[in-house]
Amino acid sequence: MLRITFFLFYFCFTLLYAQAQTAAPKYSNEFLSIGVGARALGMGGAQVAGVQDATSAFWNPAGLCQSKGDLQIALMHNEYFAGIAKFDYATVAAPVDATRTVAVSLMRFAVDDIIDSTDLIDASGNVNYDKLKTFSAADYAFLFSYSAKTAITGLRYGGNFKIVHRKAGKFASAWGFGLDAGIQYDKGKWRLGAMGKDITSTFNAWSFNTSELEDVFIQTGNEIPQNGLEITLPKLILGVGYHIQAGTRFSFQPELNLDITFDGKRNVLLKSDPISADPKIGIEAGYNNFLFLRAGINNIQQTIDFDGSKSTLLQPSMGVGLKLRNLTIDYALTNISSSGGILYSNVFSLKLDIFKHDRND
Repeated sequence: MLRITFFLFYFCFTLLYAQAQTAAPKYSNEFLSIGVGARALGMGGAQVAGVQDATSAFWNPAGLCQSKGDLQIALMHNEYFAGIAKFDYATVAAPVDATRTVAVSLMRFAVDDIIDSTDLIDASGNVNYDKLKTFSAADYAFLFSYSAKTAITGLRYGGNFKIVHRKAGKFASAWGFGLDAGIQYDKGKWRLGAMGKDITSTFNAWSFNTSELEDVFIQTGNEIPQNGLEITLPKLILGVGYHIQAGTRFSFQPELNLDITFDGKRNVLLKSDPISADPKIGIEAGYNNFLFLRAGINNIQQTIDFDGSKSTLLQPSMGVGLKLRNLTIDYALTNISSSGGILYSNVFSLKLDIFKHDRND
């Protein structure tokens, strides 16, 4: 209990400190807000209270110690904008003992094969297409996670140490470090959870290679970028879920999450300055622990049309999962358009439970 009390005190302190960082950008390291795993994305990202597998390393590390097997592996591949941007994710989770679990995760969100034409025209004005090159604009995150059960039945806690690396070809790169922390508590059929992301703020140290492009910046009147820090402020996510068992074959698990930000007014359902809250709603229906159907809603926004009328937009999602002994295959269909249009994304993920001995031994 002492460690939990310290965590809550420290988290509240860092939130108050972060509010003073007025120079921090409102949106930073946004690739870490997309979400991982087709199960979670099919439920609109409502996971903080109910997640209990290897993907907990992303959603709430407190759930890691509920993962199955002597080793659990989770993989995901996702593509956006007709395959232009690709998002890949992998986690390996393993128990230390009956109460503790550790995990290592890797995420990569990138646009590859971008044409680099900086050397296309030489100093004499000659065009040489052989000088065309390609580069990638890629964001990486490495998560090292720890989770443990407490002496209080149903209460778990966990944390992440994360390293962020962002790179735009040879032109710019950044390294960043941060911490996440979370708790979960099960009471009967209720599932409660809280996740603090970037609780100490995450600092990205940017380095720009402008030596080759400085003349172009000056001639076009653009500001030459300077090396510096980009700060990701803390975010608090609260979740509540409920597990319903209907007979021996059917189960239902609805969940509501509330993403709370402290960096000023955002275009979300509950907005104020400096605190805004973005709700996520999801539900999973299961049959015989074999077939799962999912649906969710998130990113609820209000827009103003050309005629001055207001419209409410949201992003729906749906998914399906199959559990085949130790292998789980999940699929989700999401709409990532925030302007009222349709921009579908197909998400596929796998989860494998590995046991040293047959579970029937």
